[in-house]
Amino acid sequence: MWHEERLLIDGDLRAADGGASFKTVNPATEAVLGEAADAAEADAHAAVAAARRAFDTTDWPRNHALRARCLRQFHAALERNLEEMRALTVAEVGAPVMLTRAGPQLEAPVASVKWVADMMDDYQWARELGEVEAYGGRHRRWIEREPVGVVAAITAYNFPTQLNLAKLAPALAAGNTVILKGAPDTPWSALALGRLIATQTDIPPGVVNILSSSDNAIGEVLTTHEDVDMVTFTGSTATGRKIMAAASATVKRTFLELGGKSAYVVLDDADVQTAATMNAFMVCTHAGQGCAIATRLVVPAAMADTAAATASAVLAGIPYGDPSDPSVMMGPLISARQRDKVDQMVAAAVDEGATLALGGRRPDHLAAGYYYEPTLLTGVGEDDLVAQEEIFGPVLAVIPYEGGDDEAVRIANNSIYGLSGAVSSADPERARAVARQIRSGTISVNGGLYYAPDAPFGGYKQSGIGREMGVAGFEEFLEIKTLAEPAG
Repeated sequence: MWHEERLLIDGDLRAADGGASFKTVNPATEAVLGEAADAAEADAHAAVAAARRAFDTTDWPRNHALRARCLRQFHAALERNLEEMRALTVAEVGAPVMLTRAGPQLEAPVASVKWVADMMDDYQWARELGEVEAYGGRHRRWIEREPVGVVAAITAYNFPTQLNLAKLAPALAAGNTVILKGAPDTPWSALALGRLIATQTDIPPGVVNILSSSDNAIGEVLTTHEDVDMVTFTGSTATGRKIMAAASATVKRTFLELGGKSAYVVLDDADVQTAATMNAFMVCTHAGQGCAIATRLVVPAAMADTAAATASAVLAGIPYGDPSDPSVMMGPLISARQRDKVDQMVAAAVDEGATLALGGRRPDHLAAGYYYEPTLLTGVGEDDLVAQEEIFGPVLAVIPYEGGDDEAVRIANNSIYGLSGAVSSADPERARAVARQIRSGTISVNGGLYYAPDAPFGGYKQSGIGREMGVAGFEEFLEIKTLAEPAG
């Protein structure tokens, strides 16, 4: 299989310091795909030093034309190697091949690199504030946008190409230099980008450095290093809290895209069967391994049985198995560890009083692979563990409510998270009114799809800080400098 095992540091594809490597595994078969360089702390320090030098001593931060050209080269390289990247994604991530063609698994993230490069052409890098009179004279004032500096980007395993490119492309467009640390479960997905950058673009040495490692200490180096100016992280809220604390010693800018426990709110005038169908399909997307997936179906009590019956029928018919099969919608979880976590949370939900209406186990007909059956829990209480904690598996919890829209909103907002959600109603204005009351960064109203390169993505509350994608995501990587001079 086309892949890259080496780190990218200061323009060179190289083995890890000491030559260590670790295995990457196909989650659909449990077979070892191969090896990836296991970066040591010395590699992390070398990557930071290279990024610091490239930022401080080259014209990369100021040469807008070079950056745009390099991003377009990078996009072209990704396009040329799209089928190789697709095969790698199916094998290493366990993503069904159909999901690499639609949504945020492969093709759309690749297209977003071009969107970022094109956006640079029209971006307003400077803005006049006008003149003021002070101390007996007039003064011209203006704002200029400048890169933050050296950026450490740490990403998760579920949509690795999306996450890696959503950090790399805008950070580079803004003029930063980057150290990207891919997830240990999907190292090849990150290292492949290093190969394309090193061999098919004019990105100068040190501007992009890519690490893979099984050692969490590498992340600690990046989040505490005094020469790193910003940390951008996608992953669990628990890890995000640690990164925020670690970065505080040097007061780094910190972007966090963390967990979610999104609610799909069905109002009493909605088509409950349509809503339950959509939610059931959603919860099986990439085996539920998505932070924005709505895993709570909040439905009027009078509709709960209909919602559960519909969802159960849909989940029972989801085609799952070999992700290389074009007809398969759902593949495996990323690891045995993750499958065990999902199973434990389902068991805990039953212990708390929920009813296991469907699934809740490893499928008998798939002897190998980290598969878990599409699962439905009914009668879930809004404060139950399964309604409060992120599962990252194909598990849908039906939460009935009594009362009106205010009660539905209250339950939806009864969470430390606020990443995404959905609202369904026969009245579009009513749906929009409820959507505006839900404390989350993205909301689907009556099935609307928001994902696109120009749409900011991020969360409220403990789902994160800042926004990724769109102009707002690009500006996360920029500083604002205010300047003034005597008016002529």
